[in-house]
Amino acid sequence: MFLEPHFKGQRSGWIEVICGSMFSGKTEELIRRLKRARIANQRVEIFKPKVDTRYDEENIVSHDKNEIVSTPVDNSKALLILTEEVDVVGIDEAQFFDEALTEVCQELALKGIRVIIAGLDMDFRGKPFGPMPDLLAVAEYITKVHAICQHCGNLATHSYRLVQDGSTVVLGEKETYEARCRTCYQMGNILNLK
Repeated sequence: MFLEPHFKGQRSGWIEVICGSMFSGKTEELIRRLKRARIANQRVEIFKPKVDTRYDEENIVSHDKNEIVSTPVDNSKALLILTEEVDVVGIDEAQFFDEALTEVCQELALKGIRVIIAGLDMDFRGKPFGPMPDLLAVAEYITKVHAICQHCGNLATHSYRLVQDGSTVVLGEKETYEARCRTCYQMGNILNLK
């Protein structure tokens, strides 16, 4: 892809990624940043994957029930069509998007748009999740947020699945997942193997 040179006076865009485990406040932080952008009279468009219907069909809703209006989309290429005349693009649950999300976000940033992305960095197996590793590699700003381990009280970095299901994507909340530190996550996996 050929990129036009950056000209003096052209607005520069960038990519921000907010990542962490379940229950770490990723969506809370995304909503906070997007509301601040609106207070500054910036034009904001917000998206989430259509597959995520846990709290609401359309709105982005945090576990604490804070919410902001969004547009559910089937794939990342749809973002290019829906982001004309905007200053800021917010994307929640980025791990559920297709691999083209990284390229789309870079294209938006090259157009001078601030792109703020929130998503799980690891799946329940402790492996990099969807397009998140590539997004982390190209982002100008990365914020890793932490939950509190529900077993020992240390910082939690893992999403431990409580139900037996080998599928990578299983939508759920507190009845399906727990935030765990590295040690408690590993101990739980060892006990499940027995």
